[in-house]
Amino acid sequence: MFSWLGTDDKRRKDPEVFQTVSEGLKKLYKTKLLPLEDYYKFHEFHSPALEDADFDNKPMVLLVGQYSTGKTTFIRYLLEQDFPGMRIGPEPTTDSFIAVMQGDVEGIIPGNALVVDPKKPFRKLNAFGNAFLNRFVCAQLPNPVLESISVIDTPGILSGEKQRISRGYDFAAVLEWFAERVDRIILLFDAHKLDISDEFSDVIKALKNHEDKMRVVLNKADQIETQQLMRVYGALMWSLGKIVNTPEVIRVYIGSFWSHPLLIPDNRKLFEAEEQDLFRDIQSLPRNAALRKLNDLIKRARLAKVHAYIISSLKKEMPSVFGKDNKKKELVNNLGEIYSRIEREHQISPGDFPNLRKMQDQLQGQDFSKFQPLKSKLLETVEDMLANDIAQLMVLVRQEESQRPMQMVKGGAFEGTLHGPFGHGYGEGAGEGIDDAEWVVARDKPMYDEIFYTLSPVDGKITGANAKREMVRSKLPNTVLGKIWKLADIDKDGMLDDEEFALANHLIKVKLEGHELPNELPSHLLPPSKRKLTE
Repeated sequence: MFSWLGTDDKRRKDPEVFQTVSEGLKKLYKTKLLPLEDYYKFHEFHSPALEDADFDNKPMVLLVGQYSTGKTTFIRYLLEQDFPGMRIGPEPTTDSFIAVMQGDVEGIIPGNALVVDPKKPFRKLNAFGNAFLNRFVCAQLPNPVLESISVIDTPGILSGEKQRISRGYDFAAVLEWFAERVDRIILLFDAHKLDISDEFSDVIKALKNHEDKMRVVLNKADQIETQQLMRVYGALMWSLGKIVNTPEVIRVYIGSFWSHPLLIPDNRKLFEAEEQDLFRDIQSLPRNAALRKLNDLIKRARLAKVHAYIISSLKKEMPSVFGKDNKKKELVNNLGEIYSRIEREHQISPGDFPNLRKMQDQLQGQDFSKFQPLKSKLLETVEDMLANDIAQLMVLVRQEESQRPMQMVKGGAFEGTLHGPFGHGYGEGAGEGIDDAEWVVARDKPMYDEIFYTLSPVDGKITGANAKREMVRSKLPNTVLGKIWKLADIDKDGMLDDEEFALANHLIKVKLEGHELPNELPSHLLPPSKRKLTE
């Protein structure tokens, strides 16, 4: 349990007592940030108020992509079982948002019932109306993967003439709502369809400010040859570079995420390595969930502060009696100048401001006379939260992480490659010969022995200086060769006998072939004569 006392006039006289990060976030939001949001109508412009379920829910993964890119199949692959409401096909089959969540029995909860359930983090979706709620369901089923995460399947993004047909609700706004609350956003692309339609472009732009959550999957990559795959990958990176405005290159995972045989197995090793990287990223979500919620609250607080300055500035500029309409038009048109003034006066980063054009559109329908003037006390409370309370919560986050066992997503596809011969890299590199009765180094030992006896062994051993002269011929850095020496010098006498020298050369070969060295020598690599020493 953590508690801390305020030491200045701005802080509370009673101690803040937070037993968990989730409880702390809820209290800080309701007592310090929510009053500022309500006072300046933050929820009408940006995002609905947060509820307890938003802080308590499991990590969520949002899947986004054009139709027939394999979003629903990807979920089926992770869970290794069908889920209620699942439809797969080459045409736009998934026409609903489906929240795939843990439940004791299989079943579907329709959208209108879902948004009145206080235990689910979807109550604020009610604002998008019946047209959306009729296209929103929750698929519940018992599954070990869903004990740690929830997955949101989305309708396929349309292209061509189809994208001109209205969905009846603001699709990009719904995705933006989810993006604020999920832990990971996965954009799926089909290796055969890289064109980014207008609707898809709008969606990616709506996900702006959430680039840190975004990952890209180039799916169905087993259906094209290696040379074509390189071209497709380059074309995808070029297309994304024009839409995702970040200086960093977005992470792209290449693979084929379904349980069918690979059509072109040439890149099998690449697909396995990419799949393991993606799985590790998803598996880490429960461990980092509290930190993500804390980060999102900080982002929200910074936006709420800027919003308060904008609204209060507009209120200050408005005349009290005559010419309100003309002044309103003038202020909306000159909003960019107001942004610049606020930026200078309050030393606020340009990146903290909301989108200018979107803000101008929203202000058109607002009554400026109902805006509130600057209330310093509310802003000081939020500043105090960011400066003091958040720092204390960070300590609690680390404390919770150290007290809990390693939290990882388990079950489904995550179990298939953890253990046994189909684990990634099993029987390769330092793992070569793991199941062999014979010492794997013995295959090349005659060749290593020839070199060994040219290095002037004394009493069957060569000195470190002589061994170094031979090992540096590999051109590996000294840090790597030093690690190899530590692994190979099993009896720690500062010298190498013929078996230890052979082992050192075997590890050099492993490294030169592009594999990582183990931190500790695996038992199958121990020379036969040294196995009694380690028992």
